[in-house]
Amino acid sequence: MKLICIGRNYTDHIKELGSDRPSDPVIFMKPDTSILLKKQPFFIPDFSSDIHHEVEVLVKITKIGKHIQEKFAHKYYDEIGLGIDFTARDVQQHLKEKGLPWEKAKSFDGAAVIGNFFPKNSFKSLEDLTFRLEKNGEIVQKASTAFMLWKVDALISYVSKYFTLKIGDVIFTGTPAGVGKVSPNDILTGFLEEEQAFSIKVK
Repeated sequence: MKLICIGRNYTDHIKELGSDRPSDPVIFMKPDTSILLKKQPFFIPDFSSDIHHEVEVLVKITKIGKHIQEKFAHKYYDEIGLGIDFTARDVQQHLKEKGLPWEKAKSFDGAAVIGNFFPKNSFKSLEDLTFRLEKNGEIVQKASTAFMLWKVDALISYVSKYFTLKIGDVIFTGTPAGVGKVSPNDILTGFLEEEQAFSIKVK
């Protein structure tokens, strides 16, 4: 399986990081070794002192596809989920300053939380799907897919131009504003609408 991640897909997050608004979706990948195992805590790696949470809506691919037209993209997934793209912000900043790839900051072991998936037809609209992340019971990130620069079907179409999508692949669709540092003993809980998708402890 592939984890295909979209960066800079919410205007408020772009402003938050002082980045430029992209003309096309920003794509990066995570290996399957970055997936945090179910019921396991997230361990802050020793190579970073500034790990940030980035909550994201997830899409799980159910059919093999290449060069998918946007109008047919809805046929390639049945479930919507929620997860976290953990980012070593200090490492990322250092790499960006040197014009280097982000993998060390984004793709390390445990950097991808994949929570529960829910049938997409259980939600009223994927175009206005609310989600949030709570840290120790306080809401730190909250948004709606209505604010995505590129919606789910557009992302599937765009990504499939470059990469063949296979059954089980997961697309991380981008994070809204509110990203922030995690610390030992933090409890991170994610909600898609009012459905709890995950709860993990930081160590």
